[in-house]
Amino acid sequence: MQSTEIAIIGGGPAGMCAAQAAAEQGARVTLIDRGKQLGGQLVKQTHRFFGSEYEYAGIRGIHIANILEDAVRKLDNIEIKIDSTVLAIYGDGVITIEEGENYKKLTSKKTIISTGASEKMLVFTNNDLPGVYGAGAVQTLMNEHGVIPGENVLMIGAGNIGLIVSYQLIQAGVKVAAVIEAAPQFGGYHVHAAKIKRIGVPILTSHTIKEAIGKEFVEGAVICRLDANWKQIAGTEKKLDVDVICLAVGLSPLVELLWHAGCQMKYVPQPGGYVALRDRDLQTTVPGIYIAGDASGVEEASSAMIEGKIAGLSAAEALGYNKNASHMKAKYMEEINILRAGNVGKKVREGLKMLAV
Repeated sequence: MQSTEIAIIGGGPAGMCAAQAAAEQGARVTLIDRGKQLGGQLVKQTHRFFGSEYEYAGIRGIHIANILEDAVRKLDNIEIKIDSTVLAIYGDGVITIEEGENYKKLTSKKTIISTGASEKMLVFTNNDLPGVYGAGAVQTLMNEHGVIPGENVLMIGAGNIGLIVSYQLIQAGVKVAAVIEAAPQFGGYHVHAAKIKRIGVPILTSHTIKEAIGKEFVEGAVICRLDANWKQIAGTEKKLDVDVICLAVGLSPLVELLWHAGCQMKYVPQPGGYVALRDRDLQTTVPGIYIAGDASGVEEASSAMIEGKIAGLSAAEALGYNKNASHMKAKYMEEINILRAGNVGKKVREGLKMLAV
């Protein structure tokens, strides 16, 4: 049985920032990730970040992953476990891990869950055909493995992810036939929409996919308009000759471990579904279990990094490590409130009000 002071589950931006913040206060940290490398979604994000200079605005996600990993690996009081999947968290504090081909147990005094999120799916005819991808899968193919998913893509979803991945597809020489969005307006930043509009890619709002065409794989798609009640309008169907249908229709927090640990959960649409109630320190209703990043509610990576720092400092402070934890927490809380200000952060603020304890 291994032991640590703070176990952090998930080595993406939130988890790495939590590990660094807690370790710099003096706590012993074990950082666990099921991937072959640290970084989470950052390792496939080739675009430059927006937001604050403190969260690496202007730097590409793949480079931010390297910066955060370098910082974590420089600290001697952080143990890193990659290719390691946490299977369960038990009431007696035992965490079970599948590490490679080995089954191991770990006890921790505090645990931070920063497991990220998974992609949502849409229901339509033939949605199980090969050639129907999530946007994250397309990014993995192209940006990690250098493989294009096809030659002609229909992108479904005009949020930031859909717009960014559309531009990345175009950069890779893939044609994007259209970007469709069910809402009356696109939800991503105008700067991302402008890039693909200038290239000639139409963004069709109040549209949805009705059917994927093909027997063995995607050979086309049928789209149609939606009325003000989000109902399909008969007679507006249009066939597109595409070989890839890419879904960028949102994310759901990965919260299975929070359920298993007995945290009080609540369904809140704004952060993406079921999420854990938490206090200002990001501690859940189970004492000693904290959350950060998309597992606590889907936002941008900049917010995930700040939440990771707050959770890491909170866990370390609760163990008696407080070199400057209180001061730094106040600073980061101010930063994240700035990120969540204005119309852009309205949805996030609404969700957080429903989750406070």
